[in-house]
Amino acid sequence: MDIVGALGREPPERESLPRWLAPLPKSLEDVAFRFVWVIVAINLLGTAFGFWYYRFQFREIPVEMWAFVPDSPGATLLIALALAAWAVGAQRDWLTALAFFGNVKLGLWTPYVLVVFYPQFLANSGPAMYAFLLVSHLGMVVQAFVLYRITDFPVKAVAVATAWYTVDLLMDYFVPVIGDVTHTSLPYLDSDPWFTTTVLQVAAAGAVTLTVIPLFWALATRVATLRLRLGDGEDVDGDGDSDGDGHPA
Repeated sequence: MDIVGALGREPPERESLPRWLAPLPKSLEDVAFRFVWVIVAINLLGTAFGFWYYRFQFREIPVEMWAFVPDSPGATLLIALALAAWAVGAQRDWLTALAFFGNVKLGLWTPYVLVVFYPQFLANSGPAMYAFLLVSHLGMVVQAFVLYRITDFPVKAVAVATAWYTVDLLMDYFVPVIGDVTHTSLPYLDSDPWFTTTVLQVAAAGAVTLTVIPLFWALATRVATLRLRLGDGEDVDGDGDSDGDGHPA
């Protein structure tokens, strides 16, 4: 039986990007593509769990604002769709860019708030669920770094992802169009004091920062990829390495 043919495809070509843009070993990336349908299935299961996790919050938010509520399950759904589209030969750069932004942003934001607000998160969830949420969200970041193999992050695609996650950021923390803000429920009141500010502002600060980070990574990947294709030997990461092999030229 052709396992690769049943569960995935042969991996796409790999650009020789600097390690900080492509941190995963090539062998691990290749496994993700050869077993892409397994990765898709895992993400769809995570999406289903995420919608179940948000079930109480959906009851409190107007239906018109539901699209802004399930941030992490939305991101896992996006990467499942992006990888599935590639697997059937219908890859879409805008979808892949959305998946990259979402999995980096939410994959880091959730561990951030879990750690910052850990006393009550741990008390509410219990050690097993707390550990599951922490590890599974970090796994979202890991899987995001295979996506450069199927897109070079064209500017229009990055613009779509930036626009969506900027609007989502505004709805979550700043200017909801209908009702209240739509950020993931936190185990403290938004107005509770935390350090020198409030719980809401601490969570929002992380969300703003983690919206900028995938934007930078995507555009840096775009620049590095274009330089490689154009044969430009210019050092793109400031480490003296102009050929992307991890060693100075």
